[in-house]
Amino acid sequence: MKILVIEDESALRETIISYLEGEGFLCEYAGSLESGNEKVCLYEYDCILVDIGLPDGSGLTLISKLKEFHPETGIIIISAKNSIDDKISGLDLGADDYLTKPFHLPELNSRIKSLLRRRKFEGKQAVVIENLTILPENRQVFVGNELLQLTKSEFDLLLFFTSNRGRVLSKESIAEHLWGDFADAADSFDFVYSHLKNLRRKLTEKAAKDYFQNVYGTGYVFMAE
Repeated sequence: MKILVIEDESALRETIISYLEGEGFLCEYAGSLESGNEKVCLYEYDCILVDIGLPDGSGLTLISKLKEFHPETGIIIISAKNSIDDKISGLDLGADDYLTKPFHLPELNSRIKSLLRRRKFEGKQAVVIENLTILPENRQVFVGNELLQLTKSEFDLLLFFTSNRGRVLSKESIAEHLWGDFADAADSFDFVYSHLKNLRRKLTEKAAKDYFQNVYGTGYVFMAE
């Protein structure tokens, strides 16, 4: 899952990113409203953490733009202001949650996971597809009762597809989701095929269905009942 942290306090931003990456999230950051606007227009994220008091404007203005470009993205406001007016304004604009500084990182992590469960998996702890069971928060996958050994990239790839069932995903979007804006520097996206090939092999070897279909000239789609 990919998270954008929009926070101008570098020490806090680095602490948040370090903690969330330790929890298995892919994190990118922006230190200003201008940088945040650019990221939101160019890339997709599962969740965005946005500070209201940015040096070049209010993070609240970013929420409206985000809802225009990516209405499915979750938003958590993090702010030093404990103002009921700011909280109401943010939630009215489309934010999902509001956290006042200082906060505990485990609480932030819990709120992110809760938000992603609601938005991606209908509030469920487990994603069950036929004989395939995915536990996003534990980062585990079972085929029947057998635990499937996946690399971090393979697990993230499977979770990305299952949260976008029936939607054609291009190699570019897959690469961006797994490697963030570093994917822009890639000469090709052949490594996406390599990871997907390994994931498909591991699933089918354990008697799971091959859910992935190639869409010629476009990308791949995950098809399941």
